[in-house]
Amino acid sequence: LGGFHVGLQRLGHECVFACEKDEQLRKTYQENFGLEPASDIRDLKVDSVPPHDVFCAGFPCQPFSIAGVSKKNSLGRKHGFEDAKQGNLFFSIADILEYHQPPAFVLENVKHLVRHDQGRTFKIIYDTLTDALGYQVHWKIINAQSVVPQHRQRIFLVGFKPGRAFEFPEFPAEGPKLASILDPDVPEKYTLTDHLWAYLQNYAKKHQAAGNGFGFGLVTGHDIARTLSARYHKDGSEILISQGPRKNPRRLTPRECAKLMGYPDDFKILVSDTQAYRQFGNSVVVPVVERVAKRVVESLQRSVDYRPD
Repeated sequence: LGGFHVGLQRLGHECVFACEKDEQLRKTYQENFGLEPASDIRDLKVDSVPPHDVFCAGFPCQPFSIAGVSKKNSLGRKHGFEDAKQGNLFFSIADILEYHQPPAFVLENVKHLVRHDQGRTFKIIYDTLTDALGYQVHWKIINAQSVVPQHRQRIFLVGFKPGRAFEFPEFPAEGPKLASILDPDVPEKYTLTDHLWAYLQNYAKKHQAAGNGFGFGLVTGHDIARTLSARYHKDGSEILISQGPRKNPRRLTPRECAKLMGYPDDFKILVSDTQAYRQFGNSVVVPVVERVAKRVVESLQRSVDYRPD
């Protein structure tokens, strides 16, 4: 969608290449940045990627996320690196790093990546980046709630070759509330129907009675939201905005989702609501990327043998 692009562009840097399989995302990217992304990374010839200083990627998280693993198990499908369609895209990333040897990279994924398959998946990734490719790797799980009004924990992996002094940025102790991104006038179509609202309430009661934690997330402008997911278009249940006791709650609008992920107000949303929810639900949080990337660039601008006091 361009979260890495926006984050590094704000720091004064130029994007020289992008790659995205989804056709709708490619259209959004080109309209916003004037750069047409290449398609499937598995079909990409590594020498077609221009030389670059910082490689950024968010590889598919479904093979590694808790929800994704649970779904694949229920369907009898493989997950992690055994997922032939998505899980092995990390190795396409590794191929590009091996060929171009950029001095730095920033990778993002779900926090469950660290624990997936009892840590074996993360060990393969870490060993590939360090032992096989020779990068010095730093990683940290960052919750975006300090810069956007949303609980969103993601792992960031930062690598340097040769190794450099690096520390992840500090984040504020308390972040903004939902009121900072909510629009004052929202079309009525985003208010839940009586049927859907009754269904979600009954669904929550059923699971609460069974001792499960499933249910909707009802919030006000004084709160922060649950994690925005790509499934938000289905019923909006994880983030429902209260409209008082006399009116059903509503979904976030696509523009509010854009602001929830830290995109600028002039970011063009040219797709349907369903596609927009999917796109923003899968995106990186721009202010987190910007803060991490700023530290990466600062490390690159120091001499290799620099060490902090």
